Amino acid sequence: MTRYSLLDLVPVIQGGTVAQALANAADLAAHAEAHGYHRYWTAEHHGMEGIASAATAVVLAHVGAATKTIRIGAGGIMLPNHAPLTIAEQFGTLDALFPGRIDLGLGRAPGSDQRVARALRRTLDSDPNAFPRDVMELQSYFADDGQTGIVATPGAGARPHMWVLGSSLYGAQLAAALGLPYAFASHFAPDALDDALAIYRRDFRPSAMLDKPYAMAGFNVFAADSDAEAELLASSQQQAFVALRTGRPGKLPPPVPGYRDSLGAQGSAILDHVLSCSAIGAPATVERQLAAFVERTKVDEVMIVSSIFDHAARKRSVAIAAQAMNALETVAA
Repeated sequence: MTRYSLLDLVPVIQGGTVAQALANAADLAAHAEAHGYHRYWTAEHHGMEGIASAATAVVLAHVGAATKTIRIGAGGIMLPNHAPLTIAEQFGTLDALFPGRIDLGLGRAPGSDQRVARALRRTLDSDPNAFPRDVMELQSYFADDGQTGIVATPGAGARPHMWVLGSSLYGAQLAAALGLPYAFASHFAPDALDDALAIYRRDFRPSAMLDKPYAMAGFNVFAADSDAEAELLASSQQQAFVALRTGRPGKLPPPVPGYRDSLGAQGSAILDHVLSCSAIGAPATVERQLAAFVERTKVDEVMIVSSIFDHAARKRSVAIAAQAMNALETVAA
């Protein structure tokens, strides 16, 4: 069975507020839970007015209180921004509040520009190669094995499921070496997907947490009752990507009819590339495109991303994606 989960960047829409985005996040997580999603993740981004999940652990506490069974977690925490002890305390607290439901995905990108990174960390003099060491230090706090000489409270004895995230080969190599599950950010950085999955599976070393490789990959879904409506909904995320790539990030804009055509051949090609791991269309179209992605990657889990301006349309897209994934299992059976 290929599991399906949801990544929510908690978008702040044009004309909207952070409070509205956070209310929508809780509602969307409960909606995903009702439609069989295995986990709900949000990610740490800083200095971006269109993303409300910077205080990731706080957002997860809010979402946890609105749900009952779905796993909730970070996809991910950008560990270079934090002392591992701080993350152990935060996710130890979440594990105490929502036992058996917490995931902790770890990335080594800053999730911000250099100016914001300096404001977060106060200094950029840390070792750029410290990420593997920090991951192992974090594992030690949760295991309470005495190696650090510090007892994380909360944190010691907590059992969040730790993941390594990546968009290059580095994360695949580290996840394999540590015997951890691996998630690839193909929803916005698809280039190294196939090579990263191959390296992870080839080099995986069993650990106390995992006896065989477990891989997940991001996949955008913009689903609606017709292909034309889905194309319109997707234009919000397409505008956001163009704005980000041209140094003008902002709040998620409303959809624009004919947006792709307005970009010309070069702009359209850029979007085709960055959003190549996507399904845009009616239920049958989405099912076909999801099936092709699962067949290509053989991932254990698909992390669905649906950044859509209208909240009701977004919930409809999330429901259609769940129906498509369940249809794949019915066919496979």
